[in-house]
Amino acid sequence: MSNLLQSYVQGRWHTAPDVGTPLLSAVDGHEVARISSTGVDVPGMIDYARTVGGPALAKLTFHERAAALKTLAATLMAGKREFYALSAATGATERDSAIDIDGGFGTLLSYASKARRELPNDTVHLDGGPEPLGKKGSFFGQHIYTSRRGVAVQINAFNFPVWGFLEKLAPAFIAGVPSIVKPASQSAYLTELVFRRIVESGLLPEGSVQLLCGSAHDVLDHLGGQDSVAFTGSADTAATLRAHPNVVGAGVRFNAEADSLNASILGADVTTGSEEFDLFVKQLVTEMTVKAGQKCTAIRRALVPEHLVDDVVAATSARLDKIVVGAPDAEGVTMGALASLEQRYEVLKSIRALTKSARIVHGDPDNVEVVGADAETGAFLSPILLRCDDRDATEPHDVEAFGPVSTVIGYRDASDVIELAARGRGSLVASLVTADTDIAREIVLGLAPYHGRVLVLNREDARESTGHGSPLPVLVHGGPGRAGGGEELGGIRGVLHHMQRTAIQGTPNILTAVGRRWVPGADKIEGEVHPFRKNLAELTLGDTIVGGPRQVELADIEHFAEFTGDTFYAHTDPEAAAANPLFGGIVAHGYLVVSLAAGLFVDPAPGPVLANFGVDNLRFLTPVKAGDTLTVTLTAKQITPRASADYGEVRWDAVVTNQNGDPVATYDVLTLVAKPNGEGQ
Repeated sequence: MSNLLQSYVQGRWHTAPDVGTPLLSAVDGHEVARISSTGVDVPGMIDYARTVGGPALAKLTFHERAAALKTLAATLMAGKREFYALSAATGATERDSAIDIDGGFGTLLSYASKARRELPNDTVHLDGGPEPLGKKGSFFGQHIYTSRRGVAVQINAFNFPVWGFLEKLAPAFIAGVPSIVKPASQSAYLTELVFRRIVESGLLPEGSVQLLCGSAHDVLDHLGGQDSVAFTGSADTAATLRAHPNVVGAGVRFNAEADSLNASILGADVTTGSEEFDLFVKQLVTEMTVKAGQKCTAIRRALVPEHLVDDVVAATSARLDKIVVGAPDAEGVTMGALASLEQRYEVLKSIRALTKSARIVHGDPDNVEVVGADAETGAFLSPILLRCDDRDATEPHDVEAFGPVSTVIGYRDASDVIELAARGRGSLVASLVTADTDIAREIVLGLAPYHGRVLVLNREDARESTGHGSPLPVLVHGGPGRAGGGEELGGIRGVLHHMQRTAIQGTPNILTAVGRRWVPGADKIEGEVHPFRKNLAELTLGDTIVGGPRQVELADIEHFAEFTGDTFYAHTDPEAAAANPLFGGIVAHGYLVVSLAAGLFVDPAPGPVLANFGVDNLRFLTPVKAGDTLTVTLTAKQITPRASADYGEVRWDAVVTNQNGDPVATYDVLTLVAKPNGEGQ
């Protein structure tokens, strides 16, 4: 059939031989597509990823992978109206679609940017500096990250058919690990469309991405210790997958993001009608209605001081009265449908469970006024606000209604609200609305062990805040306990999740060769040509210049103090300086030492070095007094070409010593150096 979704398997599109299972529109129940994975060669997909996709990615540096993602994001963004049109069938409004579609493409851009800024233009990432393992400087250790030689299987939920798969694919791709994407069936038609455009772009290496539409079959049966699974969905399914023999015994890395009972807390300092009060209510209504409440990060429990429960219920109900439920393209609609009639049934069942200890104070689960659609054929539901006054109730802390449903619960004090939040047994996110810094510290530290992310919201950050329910690419997304115990995203942390950290032991020369970063004790190259006269291609790790000696005079220290205004007593008051147990007399400014060192190693003529853009890891080790003599040794430590520029970054190891050979200052100098025929040549 023409509307049967295809899987992308081993470099070609696969069509199942059967008619598949119908996927119905959440809005009006018409058939959008059919889905089947019959005939998909799952072992073949996994082998193809390992033998074709993995080697293709291994040839690319972090920067090259980042460039591919950046171009892909721009390509997809240019055609996003096509995705918006199909997204409406999932029940998503224009706002909902933007969160999913634009959010997904933005995640690609974020990872591309982070990788270019924080990872080398190489395939190896160094974790920290070298660790001396011997006393004579010939034996060191260095931790490195390398790409695992397996496949990242990504099993996604129905609520975010675009962002959900791109937020998993992006860090795996940057890490150099091929992906097999398995979307949830209900909204797989949107995932398949976006994936089709990815394949058509030709921007990603062959085998680096594959798509499995339909049942995942026995995919975990074919995975091993180099492979990983990232799952988003119910806690029950996560538990089943986590118990698979290959996860338990064969070393398959398993990461789960499961349903969680996220809480939003109104601080005890907040008064009715204040800006913070309004922010709390507005955020609660937003999280109840965006994506019709079908977000793993939505607010399920609103925890408010007992004396404000009535006011919060009234204000929230007033805002909910303005919500218009209906077809996403109908005028005035602000909340769309749930993903399916089956999903609505599950939410209604959860609401019935919640009403064992809570009462509905807004909305009617059995009746909904719908604009532009039929309430019977579409998966529509009114926003439902409940109130629980039973201190011993368990349902609000155990039952998640995955829809536009939240429960207001009163609390007594800070320790009480921390205990109530913890009853959720681990959540993805909590938010605290307060302007009181003492309250913020106490509650944040109380919440942190039970949550993957905590947002503190008030009038100061409200304009820039992305909100309670918005996972960000640069921050970890996940949570302990019931929330799955895993992490996704987190910027470079998300990339490293897909890589293997290994401790390498060897000589400085060996570690320099492996990590492509010069290690103290490795060979130095002192030639007739000043390293600053070499372009990026001519520079070699270990290229060294020794400058000096230069004697520091008392007049130098006095002039520096007067010129800069740094008249700290250790540089200007002999009696006070002599009484300082660290100095015992006048000492040179640390920045004077660094400035004099620069004068000793800099080549002043125009050349390949375009700019000094910073100093890292500066430490002052030995005081410098008048009469001391300084020598500086500058060594090329790390060379990072920039793919999109006519120059690259060079990190230099700088060591300043005195006349006794004692180091007085150590630091890294960062410069931009032209490529051959680049500027400055």
